[in-house]
Amino acid sequence: MYKFIGLLAIASLTTFAHAQDVKPGSTTAAAVKANPTQKAQANKVAEKTVKAVYHVNTDVNTVPAILNNVRNHLNADPKAKIVVVTHGPGINFLIQDAKDSQGREFSGAVSELAGRGVEFRVCNNTLTSRNIDPGTLLMEAKIVPSGVSEVARLQALEGYVYLKP
Repeated sequence: MYKFIGLLAIASLTTFAHAQDVKPGSTTAAAVKANPTQKAQANKVAEKTVKAVYHVNTDVNTVPAILNNVRNHLNADPKAKIVVVTHGPGINFLIQDAKDSQGREFSGAVSELAGRGVEFRVCNNTLTSRNIDPGTLLMEAKIVPSGVSEVARLQALEGYVYLKP
């Protein structure tokens, strides 16, 4: 037991000592100067597109903040690929003429974000269980068989990061 603790202490001190030798900001410059392979890898990372799935299953009163998060995300990273997946009460803002408790409509914000490349997906299971006519959805909404399976599929098969605002 004491040998293990001693080894752990030595490893910690070694890591701490190494961290003390590194000057702030120098690692990035050193990595770029270090070799062409590292420089190429850094460029590849910079060129990659971030893909994010926003999972919405809350009522319309949470949606203005969620849409603001999406808008802020795009302002910070205009190349980001964003999909908003809705199910349960989360689909309500994608129904025509939907408003929150303050009377704010969503169609303009949804249209604006769709124009910036954001996709909005609605759970067919929710539509069916709530007897909602798909024809009442905003034109930007695409129906998927299951909202939760769509979230899982995007993460597992298409490399999307999961965001639950």
